[in-house]
Amino acid sequence: MRSEIGPETLLRVSSVTKKFGGFVALNSVSLEVRGGERLGLIGPNGSGKSTLVNCICGALKPESGHVAFDGEIIDSFAPHRRAKLGLARSFQLPRPFASMTVLENVRIPLRFVGKKDGERRGNADIHAEAMHILDQVGLADKAATLSSALTQVDMRKLELARAVAVNPRLLVADESMAGLSTSEVDEILQLIMGLKQQGIAVIMIEHIMRAVMTFSERIVVLVAGQKIADGDPKSVMARPEVVRAYLGE
Repeated sequence: MRSEIGPETLLRVSSVTKKFGGFVALNSVSLEVRGGERLGLIGPNGSGKSTLVNCICGALKPESGHVAFDGEIIDSFAPHRRAKLGLARSFQLPRPFASMTVLENVRIPLRFVGKKDGERRGNADIHAEAMHILDQVGLADKAATLSSALTQVDMRKLELARAVAVNPRLLVADESMAGLSTSEVDEILQLIMGLKQQGIAVIMIEHIMRAVMTFSERIVVLVAGQKIADGDPKSVMARPEVVRAYLGE
């Protein structure tokens, strides 16, 4: 089923509502992401950010509204099918296979998700592509290291590498910098911003406002399950309702 969607619009969320019992987690939320765009998604804890991401990526099904990707309504698509279309996510708490090496962790999505329909690749090709991705995120020298032995910042780099291996057109980066030092935040921020050069759009969920303002071409603000702002970062952050709700001033 194809939706009416502009040629530049990659993701369209239309009036999505999600409830948990009597609690309304999302109340008719709509947003769009253009191809290659860097979108910051912010809001206080409990604002509905994770619920919205789960509805976009297929972990949750909304009560009403629609999600379209590249012009196609994907409401009935399981997460792995959405990943095949090019919709990937990274998690706040990295989930690598602890008993596998860094390289093996990246080879898995390349083998089962990252390939195009009908494409057949040998082990040598998969190995070369995995090493290329690891080089991009600065982990090539740790390819043979068990993922369980990585530092926190390297774990975040591996999480991004695994997401990139899916060959995404849109990546949802969920608090990839939480708990990191200032210099580590800058490392991850540089990696995420560099995805635009590969034509990958990114929705970044983050509480570190310095990173959000540096990264974002546009910002969407959620509060109590509702979208209260959507636009240019400086203009959005200057709006009184955003200052009150998000910054607590």
